[in-house]
Amino acid sequence: MKLTFAEPKLPSKDAIVVSVAAGGTLGASGKALDKTTKGAVSRAVGHDGFSGKAGETRMLFAPTGLEEATILLLGFGEGKALDALAARKAGANAWQALIAAKAGAATLMVDGITGCKLSLAELAANLAFGARLRSYRFDRYLTKEPADKKPSLEKLAVMVKGGAAARKAYAPLEAVADGVDVTRDLVSEPGNIVYPKTLADECRKLSKLGVKVEVLNEKQLEKLGMGALLGVGQGSARESHLVVMQWSGAAKSKKPVALVGKGVTFDTGGISIKPSAGMEEMKWDMGGAGAVVGTMHALAARKAKANVVGVVGLVENMPSGTAQRPGDIVTTMSGQTIEVLNTDAEGRLVLADALWYAQDRFKPQVMIDLATLTGAIMVALGFENAGLFANDDKLAQNLIAAGETTGEAVWRMPLGEVYDKQLDGGPADMANISSGRWGGAITAAQLLQRFTNKVPWAHLDIAGTAWSNKPKPLMAKGATGFGVQLLDRFVQDNYEG
Repeated sequence: MKLTFAEPKLPSKDAIVVSVAAGGTLGASGKALDKTTKGAVSRAVGHDGFSGKAGETRMLFAPTGLEEATILLLGFGEGKALDALAARKAGANAWQALIAAKAGAATLMVDGITGCKLSLAELAANLAFGARLRSYRFDRYLTKEPADKKPSLEKLAVMVKGGAAARKAYAPLEAVADGVDVTRDLVSEPGNIVYPKTLADECRKLSKLGVKVEVLNEKQLEKLGMGALLGVGQGSARESHLVVMQWSGAAKSKKPVALVGKGVTFDTGGISIKPSAGMEEMKWDMGGAGAVVGTMHALAARKAKANVVGVVGLVENMPSGTAQRPGDIVTTMSGQTIEVLNTDAEGRLVLADALWYAQDRFKPQVMIDLATLTGAIMVALGFENAGLFANDDKLAQNLIAAGETTGEAVWRMPLGEVYDKQLDGGPADMANISSGRWGGAITAAQLLQRFTNKVPWAHLDIAGTAWSNKPKPLMAKGATGFGVQLLDRFVQDNYEG
């Protein structure tokens, strides 16, 4: 879909989108269209329950005076509630309605609304951003899809007073959308396409944006002593990797923000093999790494004024004659040992070494890891919130605030010594699972905390949010790209300027 911005000019054909505020209040463009259509627009407002509430849409096909056009009335709701996130959702609603109407081209007329704190440029940019996010579709393997099943909308012109300012406001949002789409693509790809080497190759593409990328192979990881990460991948014919991505947008003296991602490109569970039903979904067990890659893309593309390093551990967890066994003991880069009681609790082993490496090499201000780590977090929080664990209250609050702003919600979960002790008692320093079945998301986070070396740290368990089996306001079903908007906003609010 081609997105453009221009000064207002009322079109006479194709689809025309105009806003309607709560109570059926039309903006300047709506009033102009109403005059042209001899009252067709005002008659539609209030008809059949439509009143301009947020989320409402109404289509007028070939109205009097505009027989070659379709008019979409887009509910904005109350002006005081129309913030950036609400505007994005409105833009996504417009896209969905236009697709349902089989529109090939559309013009979105942006008018101010009483009570809205966004400038016209900000409103237009966020409407466009929402439409862009909702337009994503992973269809590269559909070779015989009928034309009438494909999205029809090819052009969306956003017309607003101050079109140049709106275009400028949209530019950083477009960079974020590109990063979200990078993550969605990586998470959507099957395991025969995205595996450690090919995912590392995707990381290398960030160098075009000015990101310094290093790819460490197994020999280098062995030299570093990453026995936990390597143990997960030893059953696979595919080599494991660790990828380091550095964006330097601030002074060298400023310590970086470190983002660490779990990149299990396919997770069979290893010797502790998963049930076959649903195993195909384990292609997205690299969602944490995917989010880190997408975030690095977004930050670099919008030239973020911050220093950020991304570290992703890339492995494939397969059963074979060389696979890790339950009962094996591995030695981590930190020197701590872990008894592997369950080879399907593998993500924490990958992160143990990746976290230690990140804090040891880069001495970051803060460190955040993302991982599709536990089914337990889905039992606790469902599919709407990622689990947030943190050893620093300010860091946790900043992430919660970023989640509220972007709609990528996180919910803080507890940490504590009583949970930590559940990992002790065996022949190694710790076991990779606790002694009981309860609180599994918490004990997994406790294990990770042992490898943070007291750096301010947060763990985001995104097992319930990296993939969606149903459409959401800003996305189709499938890979969500969760984490990119959250982390970009977190960096923007706390580490730039």
